[in-house]
Amino acid sequence: MAFRNNNIEEKEFSEHLVALNRVSKTVKGGRVARFAAIMVVGDGHGRVGVGLGKAVEVPEAIRKGIEDAKKNMVNVSIKGTTIPHEVVGVFGAGKVLLKPAAPGTGIIAGNKVRMVLEAAGISNIRAKCLRSNNPINVVKATMEGLMQLRTAEEVAATRGITVDDVKGGVQK
Repeated sequence: MAFRNNNIEEKEFSEHLVALNRVSKTVKGGRVARFAAIMVVGDGHGRVGVGLGKAVEVPEAIRKGIEDAKKNMVNVSIKGTTIPHEVVGVFGAGKVLLKPAAPGTGIIAGNKVRMVLEAAGISNIRAKCLRSNNPINVVKATMEGLMQLRTAEEVAATRGITVDDVKGGVQK
């Protein structure tokens, strides 16, 4: 088995190719073609990362995207199989609305958002892309929304109050 420097086993992550773009740059001698791959990596238990890899060949771009995604992994606050509260993630022109859903609902989301949510381990959620449908902006907006999530326990610990006070306890 292969281990990384920080003792995380390589095979515990699921890897998804979100989009593959063929891009070209015009130089003096003509056009130079390259590939850009957007990758999502997650463990299915609240850790997820997104990476962008660029290279002359497709497999190299995918490998670079996976490495970048593993470097940019974040922990997502999950409440059971859904998210703790409604949130809107914005990145560039991309805007994604994420809403918690009851058990049994499933993932009601577009293809790009679905990949991020599945990698994070969220199985009941409703999502909607509100502006751009550019894969890079949509995926990064989804990540921004997931990073904004906080459970009542996390908010209570940050503010130094009880969970009941956060949820709207009796006012004095």
